[in-house]
Amino acid sequence: MPWNTLMDTMMGELHARGRTLGDFAAALLAAPIDPRVPAAIRAAAALGCDLRVLSDANAFFIETVLEHHGLRGCFTEVNTNPSRVDAGGRLRIEPYHDFLRGAPHGCGVGTCPPNMCKGQVLHRILREAAAGGRKPRVIYLGDGRGDYCPALRLAREDFVMPRRGYPVWDLIREDPARVQAEVHPWADGAEMEATLLALVRRALVEDAAAAALLPLDCKLESSIPAAAQDGGGRADAAAALQ
Repeated sequence: MPWNTLMDTMMGELHARGRTLGDFAAALLAAPIDPRVPAAIRAAAALGCDLRVLSDANAFFIETVLEHHGLRGCFTEVNTNPSRVDAGGRLRIEPYHDFLRGAPHGCGVGTCPPNMCKGQVLHRILREAAAGGRKPRVIYLGDGRGDYCPALRLAREDFVMPRRGYPVWDLIREDPARVQAEVHPWADGAEMEATLLALVRRALVEDAAAAALLPLDCKLESSIPAAAQDGGGRADAAAALQ
């Protein structure tokens, strides 16, 4: 059973036992979080990064945690499995790609769950940026098998930050040549923060240097690492967080 379907089933069983949305929220907020993670998110946003979430969790879980830690405003977009509360008060968790109703994502990489291909989501983000005349650099952070597909779609000027000891790191190590982007692994919140902010600053410097070499009438809007966003003088850097 796909994880997404399992979670929806579990929500139904817990609802039948009298558990409420408030109970779920309390459990989410009680879960520990490395303090370096919120610090890294705020710092990246302050540097001008366009931060986007690509997650196989669900909207209720993610929005609850981000709002609690005061981080929702740091992200321009949350891409995840939709959730809703039905007429009986039960939390329903639905698939991002509705494979249950005959709309499979059709990804051929083999590591994406049936309910969500993060690679296709990233492709859509980059396509929308290109349509707006921008080519953002990407810093992609992840740890699961589903993060391997988007890692394969990154370009040479992009960066991927897999978590050591987790499935996406193992997949990358099996055949490093398949990944074009620079690979920068991390193991804990402190290393993640240091690596992410170093890459953001590096990309800002590189993009500024590249723009300075262009004739005045040919200068490009600066763009920097991550999932994609609006420039307008700020770096187009966004980290896609798991």
